[in-house]
Amino acid sequence: MTVEMLTHNRVQLALHHLREGEGRALLLLHGLGERSPEAVPDFAADWPGPVYALDFTGHGRSDVPAGGGYSAEILLADADVALGRLGEATVVGRGLGAYVALLLAGARPAQVRGAVLCDGPGLWGGPSGPTSSTFVVLPDSRQTPDPYALFELARDLRPRDYATLFVRLALQGSGLDEPINVSAVVRPTWLEAVLDEVGVASAPLDEALAVYARV
Repeated sequence: MTVEMLTHNRVQLALHHLREGEGRALLLLHGLGERSPEAVPDFAADWPGPVYALDFTGHGRSDVPAGGGYSAEILLADADVALGRLGEATVVGRGLGAYVALLLAGARPAQVRGAVLCDGPGLWGGPSGPTSSTFVVLPDSRQTPDPYALFELARDLRPRDYATLFVRLALQGSGLDEPINVSAVVRPTWLEAVLDEVGVASAPLDEALAVYARV
């Protein structure tokens, strides 16, 4: 495994190159409070192309910004930097990474050749509508996972119509019949809304990857 540091504004992001391969890359996005694996997971053993994994801001080997300020859109921008490095990729997201994978598929439909959404920490997120804001001051440890990331991202809003908008963008711009696959067993309200959309499949992770490998 090798690690390449990518720059997102003033933050250095760790992109882990887990394995070489021929063809399109597989990009793994971890859950809330987690970090990238140090070896290729079993579910990706048959993927023909190279396998990469990204540490989000405040996680793993990536930088920890002072004072928090985390949102799903910040992590989307992290993933977009990694995608810019890879060119095209199929994306597997776990927990919070599943939500980010959905956003990335809608934001960059021509580059994301399938997004698979899996169970993991941070899948639920926060409420689906506005709530009163909460102000906290947490220890500035500069170690990962950042306490601010754990606190803020666990409460990040997940509106149903926002999630479904990104499904529609992915379907419109990808040219794929089913650019999103839900492999998660746990299905919060935003994910149930995603499953009701045209262009969303529901299959086990290994089956979804086999389909996207042929795209």
